[in-house]
Amino acid sequence: MVRIAIAQVDCQLGDVEANLETARSQVLSARDRGAELVVFPELSLHGYALATLDEDRSLRADDPRLTVLGDHGPDVLVGFHEDGAIRRYNSAAYVSEGEVLHVQRKLYLPNYLVWEEKKHSSAGQDLRAFDARVGRVATLICNDAWQPVVPWLAAQDGAEIMLIIADSASGYGPESLDNIHYWTELLRFHAMMNQSWVVFCNRVGTERGARFWGGSRVIDPLGQVVAEAQLWEPELLVCDIDVDKARHRRHEVPLVAEARLDFVRREVTRLIADGGDA
Repeated sequence: MVRIAIAQVDCQLGDVEANLETARSQVLSARDRGAELVVFPELSLHGYALATLDEDRSLRADDPRLTVLGDHGPDVLVGFHEDGAIRRYNSAAYVSEGEVLHVQRKLYLPNYLVWEEKKHSSAGQDLRAFDARVGRVATLICNDAWQPVVPWLAAQDGAEIMLIIADSASGYGPESLDNIHYWTELLRFHAMMNQSWVVFCNRVGTERGARFWGGSRVIDPLGQVVAEAQLWEPELLVCDIDVDKARHRRHEVPLVAEARLDFVRREVTRLIADGGDA
């Protein structure tokens, strides 16, 4: 069994030091409850409305203020605005024992309706699963999970636990888009079809007219919600998961194993040649 804590927190826009202190406090509380990993929301060290800030407050992934979060016992996955030298990224750093084990940059930046992420971030260019103390893990950042191919690729790279972090707000888009309903169905689909654990961490609080709804949860490889945080309010949700359940399910019903990757490669290559988005 692995014990995971989901820190469903609010953050202060642009106040990195205050948000780091919130993160530290949550990590210590999670440690006291026996957690081996603490997961924070998307951009939890910076806030979402980056375009409204009067200066660049991004952090390098190896900034000691960030890496020290991994010195308290549990591993930590934290969302932040990354200083990538020439470019800035919406990123998540997985920190273990004071070192960055992995950095995932958001791949699909929404740039429509009220979302304008491409104004202040560049898109990531790769996705990698990686081995951590809790098992083989992949990180997806919000809109990445709305592209079905991304979780599928993570599963093909061996991910048994998908850590999906978000800044999802209710009523922050067209009336036909019920974010809570979409996420509920989407997360169960990813868990079942990719036969993996899904750990979803969403923010709470209000920022520049957006109200973030929380509802963080853990879903097993059969699509069952095994733990769920409240809506709208901060919460530290702690849950034990059996990683072997993903391995057993993949052996029992080998959906992930029958991907036929060469067939996929040929068809994607054909679509690109026909004028598709490369």
